[in-house]
Amino acid sequence: MHSVRRMLSAALALVVSSVIAGSAADWPQWRGPGGQGISTESALPATWGPDENVAWKTALPGSGRSQPIVWGNRVFLTADVDAGPAPDGHAAPEHLIEGKPFLHPDSTGANRRHALKVLALDLDSGAIVWERTAYEGPVFDNIHRRSSYASPTMITDGALVYAYFGPEGLYAYDFQGTLRWKASVGNFALLGMGTGSSPVLAGGLIVIQRDENAGQDSRLLAFDKQTGEEVWRTPRPVSASWSTPLVVDVDGRTELITNGNEFVIAYDPATGRELWRAKGLESNAIHTPLSGHGLVIVSAGYPAKRVMAIRPGGSGDITGTDRIVWTYARGTGYVISPILYGDHVYLISDSGIVTCLDAKTGDVRYEGGRVPEPGSFMASPVAFDGKLLLTSSDGDSYTIKAGPVHEVVAKSSIDEPVASTPAVAHGRLLLRGEKHLYCIRRTSAAGPDGAGGD
Repeated sequence: MHSVRRMLSAALALVVSSVIAGSAADWPQWRGPGGQGISTESALPATWGPDENVAWKTALPGSGRSQPIVWGNRVFLTADVDAGPAPDGHAAPEHLIEGKPFLHPDSTGANRRHALKVLALDLDSGAIVWERTAYEGPVFDNIHRRSSYASPTMITDGALVYAYFGPEGLYAYDFQGTLRWKASVGNFALLGMGTGSSPVLAGGLIVIQRDENAGQDSRLLAFDKQTGEEVWRTPRPVSASWSTPLVVDVDGRTELITNGNEFVIAYDPATGRELWRAKGLESNAIHTPLSGHGLVIVSAGYPAKRVMAIRPGGSGDITGTDRIVWTYARGTGYVISPILYGDHVYLISDSGIVTCLDAKTGDVRYEGGRVPEPGSFMASPVAFDGKLLLTSSDGDSYTIKAGPVHEVVAKSSIDEPVASTPAVAHGRLLLRGEKHLYCIRRTSAAGPDGAGGD
């Protein structure tokens, strides 16, 4: 498993780019091309509603928080369907914090069986092309009642599509729905809150950030993307996290950036070897790192609000060195990842208040940017055509002009709650609501057209 030949093969297969090969119009992973939430699309409608610019609306089984991904004419996402009571005696593991038992009041789910599904839809019509049950049975741990066992976002390289369900496994399907392989990441506990980290591709490898409770068994895992064979595993000195790592190119060297409470750590994704580390954010690591202007930017929003810009490419412990370029301690939300678009970083609070920082210096361009109606926000922002899109849990989307002056230019709504981050691909915006997937595009007639309605 850890043979020199396989390690060399992985290293040779590693591409020095954070962008998966494919059309720029595709959305192949969590937060799209490069994992940054940015699209090059410029032809999306200015507004939409239940009867305005909805190309199709497709009913989805069960629940899910995973973002849709798109490759060509296929949309992929996961779903979690209740499959009845768990066997007698089955229970979630005990969680300890500082040696004392911990049970979150909103922790639930392990008392039920779950069918964890992978779906492929036609982008033009919304029709479900195929549906597969990757796993059915009791689950290892609880999740937060507002979460789902289908929270990690899928990823594709255009040949296979990969679905990750935490302790319930990692699965690879071809585009026709044939299971090519499945792999175990082992059982691990996340304080009964559920898995949030999505898989990333690094050349010929699928990499999983698998942190757990107090960190005794936290690790990174890498699997051969063709076979599912484990290539390397690296222990991590960090406690529970829900962040997705980011692959970046730094002067010809590829680094895998991981966010964490105790440490922010960069690894060589071909081997799992640690390259550098910095003191962490001392807060729950949920946000995905950002990259731009020669920096990586990590953040967290609870219990402390922290943002830190780091110049990658270092070695050893870089805490307190000039590689820590700037820090900021306000404005972040609990779940929502910030976004770096153009010259600015935008932080979003849980109530949708926007803070704009200069990406290079951390200087404040504006604080307190508000949307017209108060609400709660869990979906991360996306950016396109000089605009940001913020979508609230009520299903209201606010289009905000990018730049150093806050300006809300439009409001749009769908008629159900939203907790999943939108995807932008091929002239379309895909919004996953509580019960349906919506395809937003410029339409010639008011109201939905095409198949896939509920």
